Amino acid sequence: MPFFYFSPSELILFLPVHLSNNPKLQVTNGDSFNLSDFSTHYNAGITSEEEASKILKKANRKLNKLQQKLYASDNHSVLCIFQAMDAAGKDSTISNVFTGVNPAGFQVTSFKAPSKKELDHDFLWRCNDALPARGIIGVFNRSHYEEVLVCKVHPGYVLGQKIPTINSESDLDENFWNERCKSIANWENHLVKNGTIILKFFLNVGKDEQKGRFLSRIAEEKKNWKFNFGDMRERALWPKYMSAYQDAIQQTASEQAPWFIIPADNKPVMRAIVAQIIAEKLESLGLEYPTVGQKEIAEMAEAKKILENES
Repeated sequence: MPFFYFSPSELILFLPVHLSNNPKLQVTNGDSFNLSDFSTHYNAGITSEEEASKILKKANRKLNKLQQKLYASDNHSVLCIFQAMDAAGKDSTISNVFTGVNPAGFQVTSFKAPSKKELDHDFLWRCNDALPARGIIGVFNRSHYEEVLVCKVHPGYVLGQKIPTINSESDLDENFWNERCKSIANWENHLVKNGTIILKFFLNVGKDEQKGRFLSRIAEEKKNWKFNFGDMRERALWPKYMSAYQDAIQQTASEQAPWFIIPADNKPVMRAIVAQIIAEKLESLGLEYPTVGQKEIAEMAEAKKILENES
């Protein structure tokens, strides 16, 4: 259960266990991973939407301060990857979690169907090209994981990638997908070794909850624009998608680049959990503003004199 203390200005909520280390959320080793073990409505000790809102707002403030130090120190980048089934709430989660973050140190890349130019490169090229620079928090709204998720469910997409030796769907055996996952894991390991903090979030919405959200999009006129009949075709492939997620997470989870299986049936709780995890991870870096040397101190003193003596 959460507990509270009163400060002069506000009620501050804490969780007794760091969410970034919670085994009901975090996956760092895929050997025993089973997606079906992760509840879509687990609340991580957050018992009301009011509590979720307080956690989110506190994490927002903390993220804003930590991002300033991240930008100033200029030695790490942060990459947050979001994957989910349709209607899980990726867009609203990204918007709510990063509210207040300085746009100068923040970027979001949404990956759609690859362009002709992108298809003329290897499958990681477009994601590599969109990586955040040092000092920047970057978000991938969908990502390179589409190459072992939607492409695995729809193997015909791979045929357009002009890969030597892949001439038909029958060439896409289990070894092909395992090698793709290995390429992803190796690439992510390379990024981590060079200063990128990687946090991967699967927003785990239940099939019944997705159904309710689709019906809401149909029933409420202001939400009609969100409905796409193509989502119904993808929903019919739910078992295949769950199998693809199982394999992808199992083969790419690591201590260096962990997955977080976020319960997504309750959106306020989901957003609070994601925000808290990111804030905890950034806080663990021990970020500080750069110190200045004696030369810079002398220069600032001289600049102060000049400015104060201006007429």
